[in-house]
Amino acid sequence: MRHFDHVDALHRKHLFFRQPRGFDRHDPPDVLAVALGATLYSPAIRPGLAGDIAKAARRGVTSMVLCLEDAVADGDLAAAEANLVAQLGRLDDTGREPPLLFVRVRTPEQIGDLIVRLGAAAGLVSGFVLPKFTASTGGAFLEAVAEAADRTGLRLLAMPVIESRQAVYRETRTELLQDVARLLAKHRERVLAVRIGATDMSAAYGLRRPPDLTIYDIGPVAGVISDVVNILGRADGTGFVVTGPVWEYFSAGERMFKPQLRQTPFDALSAAPLRQRLITSDMDGLIREVHLDKANGLMGKTVIHPSHVAAVHALSVVTHEEYCDASDIVGESGGGAMASVYANKMNEAKPHRTWAERLMLRAQVFGVAAEGVTFVELLDAAGGR
Repeated sequence: MRHFDHVDALHRKHLFFRQPRGFDRHDPPDVLAVALGATLYSPAIRPGLAGDIAKAARRGVTSMVLCLEDAVADGDLAAAEANLVAQLGRLDDTGREPPLLFVRVRTPEQIGDLIVRLGAAAGLVSGFVLPKFTASTGGAFLEAVAEAADRTGLRLLAMPVIESRQAVYRETRTELLQDVARLLAKHRERVLAVRIGATDMSAAYGLRRPPDLTIYDIGPVAGVISDVVNILGRADGTGFVVTGPVWEYFSAGERMFKPQLRQTPFDALSAAPLRQRLITSDMDGLIREVHLDKANGLMGKTVIHPSHVAAVHALSVVTHEEYCDASDIVGESGGGAMASVYANKMNEAKPHRTWAERLMLRAQVFGVAAEGVTFVELLDAAGGR
């Protein structure tokens, strides 16, 4: 797999100063955690699931979650499990490399049972998403993943989801997150990333964010995200990649506020129709939220529609300016400060080093934009039109 691999090679050459590098499910977890990008959720009960996965891969999707939890009605669970097994078997028969596939389960017991039922097709599964994760319930999930991996010889990774009410409510949140941090530290080699369940967090207050606001405008949930990053996303070697919460809109209703995309970058590239389509489908809200995810230390995002993927991936490409800054910082071992190559900021080697190292890893998997290439061009190429 390689990000932007569905884009014509000559066009890619124009877009990138450094091309995205290829990766597969056997790469180190720190690479895969960054490479997840826009993780597309799909109910496991979809009758054309194998075809959906293949089609998503052709559109640039590199990670998917096949959901057996909230996306499936209780009465349909057995049918969804059977469908998942049959569809992955069908996909395995094609011999094609699918995106990174993760199964969101309801119980620890499902993990081992599904791996047995999948047979040879279990090799398509990169891991499991663990819902409503707490220190008291999470240990059983993680042990089930480890047991399934040991029994089959497969490398199976885990992505716990922070979304329980204990994680949301202020009086229990800090203790729960600290307990989760200690539990995840014991299983570090198994944990790929920590996901944030903003829908369940909002439900704890009877809230649902409208499409013209970001999750960071919803105060009670924004506070939870801040604490999750504070405790589970630290850059001191104890933290994990924390992924952005789900964006759940793909069709616009009545707008209350002005569009959140400036007109000038689109006009400069004669892409005004693209801007209008993004606004019409509320994608300007998604773009703003991804920008805020990055600013708050989150990487990648949960999405529920293939049309969201291009925006997340275009914003994940490292800009030429960012790359120049990071290269200067990483190359300076003695500390000190220097003016940016772009002559618009000061780079300090010591305080900015961790930022620069993280950015260089993202540059490996998403590439570095050519000088002068904008987000608009990347979005257009990735499928924004």
